Amino acid sequence: MAEQEHEEHTKGGVYSVKGKEYTRDDRYITTRITKDGEDGFKVEPNRYRLVAARACPWANRTLIVRRLLGLEDVISVGMPGPTHDADSWTFDLDEDGLDPVLQIPRLKDAYLKRDPEYPLGITVPAIVDEQDGAVVTNDFAQITLDFSSEWSEYHREGAPDLYPEHLREEMDKVMRYIYTEINNGVYRCGFAGSQEAYDSAYDRLFTALDTISERLENRRYLMGDNITEADVRLFTTLVRFDAVYHGHFKTNRSKLSEMPVLWAYARDLFQTPGFGDTVDFDQIKKHYYIVHKDINPSQIVPNGPDNSLWLTEHGREALGGSPFGNGTAPGPVKPGEEVRPEGRADA
Repeated sequence: MAEQEHEEHTKGGVYSVKGKEYTRDDRYITTRITKDGEDGFKVEPNRYRLVAARACPWANRTLIVRRLLGLEDVISVGMPGPTHDADSWTFDLDEDGLDPVLQIPRLKDAYLKRDPEYPLGITVPAIVDEQDGAVVTNDFAQITLDFSSEWSEYHREGAPDLYPEHLREEMDKVMRYIYTEINNGVYRCGFAGSQEAYDSAYDRLFTALDTISERLENRRYLMGDNITEADVRLFTTLVRFDAVYHGHFKTNRSKLSEMPVLWAYARDLFQTPGFGDTVDFDQIKKHYYIVHKDINPSQIVPNGPDNSLWLTEHGREALGGSPFGNGTAPGPVKPGEEVRPEGRADA
């Protein structure tokens, strides 16, 4: 099972309690989709729909892993818009405001289809059973690991092994550290309820970033010569760092672009097929700056930074290795799933 890491579970997203450290709810629908169907949901092509907003770092992971493994033709995807109200993510980017497959205006409808009294937050990513329109799982940490293991029969030819058996023990420790200290660390800063809580969170975050930077000085990827899920999990925080976290969450000791090793590493991944082509900077900024009204009451979305810098030379090839090992890069993005022009780094 995945290490226990978790997304916010409030009706309107994350929140803080004044004077206290931000903590993240850990209650999830942990039903799994497996080869043997032990939980009642068997791996089956064209049965399940991944609902994943591009704005959300946890959902962004699932989009990257789905693409790297070539699961686009067996697991469909629905993408809510970047903003939501206190009640639910909505499909406001789709025609008539309805998901074209599920035919619902709000993700909440799929949660209520599973449990009419569903008491927790309406989070992405979520996997919905297209047969009855009910959510199967929103346990994002397990979803991507199951994409690697349980869906292996449907991986594309040349797909990378993102969760290698011989590395799992070490990987689980690395991913746990990345989650607690970095993925969740930026939120701990942004939603700190007191100066003391913020100061502690700030120090903890940058200690971790420095530690990971040292790890990456002489190795191209977190686990060695090839990409793994650990890199996916770190990337989705790094790609949001300068656009959102540095200012909005007050993680401002350094910009990512001022941390040479991490900046080069992040650009290397961004320029790898399957990573940057899932990132929509416009949606990322709109989500954080508009939804988090307690942090940004004006809801003004900043114009910067210059996202074209993500396409500049990184020089990480000198460390050797190759992203896909003995495999190959994924092909072009599936038609209809392309990032909108205004959200791309080359816009």
